[in-house]
Amino acid sequence: MKGTYMIKKKYTYKHTTYACYLGYVTQAIINNLAPLFFYIFHVSYGIDYEQLGFLIIANFVTQIAADIWATRYADRVGYRKCMAAAHFFSFIGLVSLGTLPFLLGNVYAGLIISVILYAAGGGLIEVVVSPIVEALPSDNKAGSMSLLHSFYCWGQMLVVLISTALLRVIGSGRWHVIPLVWSLLPLFNLFYFLNVPILPLVEKGKEIKMRELFRHPSFYLFILLMICAGASELTMSQWSSFFAEKGLGVSKLFGDLLGPGLFALYMALGRFIYGIWGNRIPIRKALMVCSALCVISYLITVFSPMPLLSLISCSFTGITVSLMWPGTFSLSSATFPRGGTLMFGILAICGDIGCSAGPWITGMISGYIVRGNRFMNFLPDKNMDIEQHAIHMGLLVAVAFPLIMLASLLLYRVFTRKHMNRIK
Repeated sequence: MKGTYMIKKKYTYKHTTYACYLGYVTQAIINNLAPLFFYIFHVSYGIDYEQLGFLIIANFVTQIAADIWATRYADRVGYRKCMAAAHFFSFIGLVSLGTLPFLLGNVYAGLIISVILYAAGGGLIEVVVSPIVEALPSDNKAGSMSLLHSFYCWGQMLVVLISTALLRVIGSGRWHVIPLVWSLLPLFNLFYFLNVPILPLVEKGKEIKMRELFRHPSFYLFILLMICAGASELTMSQWSSFFAEKGLGVSKLFGDLLGPGLFALYMALGRFIYGIWGNRIPIRKALMVCSALCVISYLITVFSPMPLLSLISCSFTGITVSLMWPGTFSLSSATFPRGGTLMFGILAICGDIGCSAGPWITGMISGYIVRGNRFMNFLPDKNMDIEQHAIHMGLLVAVAFPLIMLASLLLYRVFTRKHMNRIK
């Protein structure tokens, strides 16, 4: 008993923060590692495009299910146990990714089981890690939240760079070694979370109830903000590579570097910079500036007659969306101080809905234009073929998300002033 106390005594809230940073790096591994092997799965094991797409759906649906569970039960179970379980599932899932496809004798079944296992961990991390950081003593809550979320971006970049380098060294035939290497991070962080000090976000018994939360009109505003935040970010992120290659006609390597590569870097920098100096700018004003700049970036990306400027604007969108997700978390926590894990969980689910709806709507609009040969004269460049027009128009429709977000932020003060007494 005394030995355990001494082990825990040497850890401080800084170590808690570091554990949370590693938690988001773990989630970046979960969301970005398997897609790097899709080409290998397709060529080496005959897994078709539909099956690859189902791996993405399985990941998304499992994380949503974990979000819902954590929203209802994380406070009862406790943050420490939830984070330990999250990293356990992440560890087991990554180990399974490197072993089950061969042990089962059915590669695809092994992949599906692995995805479900580590996605369960990713969903728990997504809901619980933000309230843990929000509960820590800090004079700059919004900055701390932004800095936390920047580690997902840094993690994404590390996963792509290190995994790609390892593939070149060991060869695509030994791809299964890479998940085993990455599994060491959640294993380490599991034991880290068992020792670091963790504070409750809301005092036990004072948490807001779901019925009470949904009675406030202001909360519906935050639901809309989270959907738009997820859609604004993922639409450009998911389509930037395709847009660069097909819409602008640049090479894949060049397009990937200046499209999704710089997008992730800019998003990381935006969150990191606000995390360090964000206490100088109120989060609502920062979100309004980001939303306005996001609208401009989307419009320049779509309408610029110069492919290079369009590509630069595409990647610059990473900065404009960088604060949307963590900023909405911070603003909602300041508005609903008793929101707790319930509020963070509901908002995470709404953000995930936006993350899937935004790219899907862009693809649906693009497909509609291609099938019907529509709007050929809408854009100024008459040299584009129908598919280039289609992806431009799909991204143009997506500008509605940052526009709605900007309008919602303008309404925020009206809603909170009217209902502030009820919120407290």
